[in-house]
Amino acid sequence: MSRFTTDSIIAVIGAGTMGAGIAQVAASAGHPVLLFDTAAGASQRGIDNTAKGLSRQVSRGKMSQQAADELIARITPVSQMTELAPAALIIEAIVERLDIKQQVFGQLEEICSADAVIATNTSSISVTAIGATLKRPQNLVGMHFFNPAPVMKLVEVISGLDTDPQIANDIYALSASWGKQPVLAKSTPGFIVNRVARPFYAEGLRITQEGAADIATIDALMRECGGFRMGPFELMDLIGHDVNYAVTCSVFDAFYHDQRFLPSLIQKELVDAGHLGRKTGRGFYDYSEGAQKPDAKTAAPYPAPKSIIVEGELGVAEPLLALFEQAGIQVERTDNDEVEGMITIGDATLMLSNGQFTTMRASETMRPNLINFDLALDYTRSTRIALAPADQASDEAIQAAIGLFQAIGKSVSVIDDIPGMVVMRTVCMLANEGFDAVNQQVCDEAAVDIAMKGGVNYPCGPIEWVNNLELSYALDVLDNLMDAYGEDRYRASPLLLRKVAGGAA
Repeated sequence: MSRFTTDSIIAVIGAGTMGAGIAQVAASAGHPVLLFDTAAGASQRGIDNTAKGLSRQVSRGKMSQQAADELIARITPVSQMTELAPAALIIEAIVERLDIKQQVFGQLEEICSADAVIATNTSSISVTAIGATLKRPQNLVGMHFFNPAPVMKLVEVISGLDTDPQIANDIYALSASWGKQPVLAKSTPGFIVNRVARPFYAEGLRITQEGAADIATIDALMRECGGFRMGPFELMDLIGHDVNYAVTCSVFDAFYHDQRFLPSLIQKELVDAGHLGRKTGRGFYDYSEGAQKPDAKTAAPYPAPKSIIVEGELGVAEPLLALFEQAGIQVERTDNDEVEGMITIGDATLMLSNGQFTTMRASETMRPNLINFDLALDYTRSTRIALAPADQASDEAIQAAIGLFQAIGKSVSVIDDIPGMVVMRTVCMLANEGFDAVNQQVCDEAAVDIAMKGGVNYPCGPIEWVNNLELSYALDVLDNLMDAYGEDRYRASPLLLRKVAGGAA
């Protein structure tokens, strides 16, 4: 029998945006909800704000007025913590301070029944550490919602060292009954999302730090080529650099300064200057009135080639060939399947990035007019592509490559030669961190993909993505990044090494 039913009373502590949102989620599922906040009148304000949000849904025809009224009626504001005594589950959504959370949960243990479950919505504090001072740490579990809680599907269900596994499973089932996508994870720094997501920001920052591309072009490539809803700089500006930088520093410190989580000096400069993003009117972009967002660098138009020659297999880029043919370009395939997949246009050669400098790859393959192109989520739907020519490539070769992709409707951004380009290195690093979380028993592979799609709206789970790319190819990209930089940051996860060695594609 389930520990929780729709008759179970759910209590929420903290009536801010997150707490009120969690209360709305529980009430939407039919539970009676108690909403408590230490600030006078805050609980009622939280309910009023929820009612305003629901009224907008009513006006858009997304719910009836009766349904909205019934939902609000299920949420009761309370002014004393003692009034939470009847609750079967108490969810805390208060300030991110260990001492305050321990104090609140200690009080709840005195107020609530011995079998009441207490959950923390912490995004960064160890569930094990919170439970260290409790009498019943087995009843404590992490229940990490994402903002806005009524909209975002993911709930990370986090087990501390002493959490009763059955309680974690019950919270998982409850979250699913609320229409959420729960994942089980162990209490480690960053849990799943805040850990696996670090390379999304870090690689963008590294690329711009090295001058390979400007921020507007990187953002455009991640959106229009990678399929992400926002690029890393847009997203950091939205989150706030004080918050995003603090999370990065927290994870970096918690992992004993593992270089994979190294914070960026570029972002630190913004924090030090008070340029925190949208909330201050300036971050990577200028949000002041009348300011114009810079455009991505896009190549001028060039004529399409009449024909191309394809050698070897292009792997995930194979769909490009049908697009070229539809554009009236003659595609000739050779019988030589022993070589790496490549497209030749006269003296120009195009290859999918493998994590090397194009210049180095050109030297090794003795193809001076080599141009690497970037990974795309879906080559048939992407509207932009990045090209990175070798230093020795001629202008004519670069123009031929640009014209080829323009012929199939792609905007082309020519970036400086950088290992792994933009989308390829970011996706491989995201997947690598996901594999490392699995390898360290934080969660399973499915949880990584569910978490990243449900928690931060990734267009594809990173592990799923590199499986489509082929794990051996992703490993080559990481190994080549490691060779290019000589930094531990790009070391391949032992799990990825093992999978490839064991015969995974």
